[in-house]
Amino acid sequence: MPATSATAPSWTVGDLTIHRIDEIALPAHTGAWLLPAATPELVTEQRWLHPDFAEADGTLNLNSHTFAATIDGLRVLIDTGIGNGKTRANPAWNNLDTDYLQRLVAAGYPPESIDLVVLTHLHTDHVGWNTHQHNDTWVPTFPNARYLTSSTEWQFWADYDMDQPRRQMFDDSIHPINDAGLLDILDVPDSGLDVVPGLRLLPTPGHTPGHLAVQLSSRDHTALITGDCIHHPVQFADPTIGSCVDIDPGQAETSRRALLQSLTGTDTLILGTHFPPPSTGFVVNNETTYRLIPTSD
Repeated sequence: MPATSATAPSWTVGDLTIHRIDEIALPAHTGAWLLPAATPELVTEQRWLHPDFAEADGTLNLNSHTFAATIDGLRVLIDTGIGNGKTRANPAWNNLDTDYLQRLVAAGYPPESIDLVVLTHLHTDHVGWNTHQHNDTWVPTFPNARYLTSSTEWQFWADYDMDQPRRQMFDDSIHPINDAGLLDILDVPDSGLDVVPGLRLLPTPGHTPGHLAVQLSSRDHTALITGDCIHHPVQFADPTIGSCVDIDPGQAETSRRALLQSLTGTDTLILGTHFPPPSTGFVVNNETTYRLIPTSD
């Protein structure tokens, strides 16, 4: 059931309350860059995308946010967004100054209280708040947390010939948590991995080789956080639409189709890491593909 509070939008799944911690709305041109096959003509044909997920002219709406929940007594943050004060090649992400941490605190999750940080993958807009600047040094934002990533993801980037912007991101957002001894690199089997009861990591490779979706469950109720396996609900209507930064577009489509098929017609609440408000809903069949029935924000 959806709920709205003065602190953050939240949804109840069994005994869990999942909070959306907003960072920024992404610029209007983001959709055309990120999902180039999602043409205005294609988007406007899907009338159910308007007004929440797309504008009348076919412009896609996208956001950057993260999710927080208390699971098996542990305070968990899924992804950490773009971060403040970081030099980034993308102008929309460069040197941000948002109130993300204040929103996190207002939702009841001050940084020192976080026990686990789950990183769906190691891309710039999912790891930025791993660290913050203190005395000209990047230090862990969540000093009492274990940060989790998959060994497949870690090894891929370890062997990757990075350009300067990606090296910068690793230098300011990944290496400091590893150097502090806070990073756990997990072997995640194809069938998934239960971190604690109610928190399961599901391999959804393609966008990156070790990309993870995150399943949360309580009392026979389930929610699924997409990460970047699905960037936008337009991909429900046409799962062939991929991201311009997918490492393996074919595998990304395979993972997206499998995930959508597994969720179709179920009561699993899907939470999109980049879906604009209301950001959540249920997957149903829509002729030969799928659509999202949104919940309230």
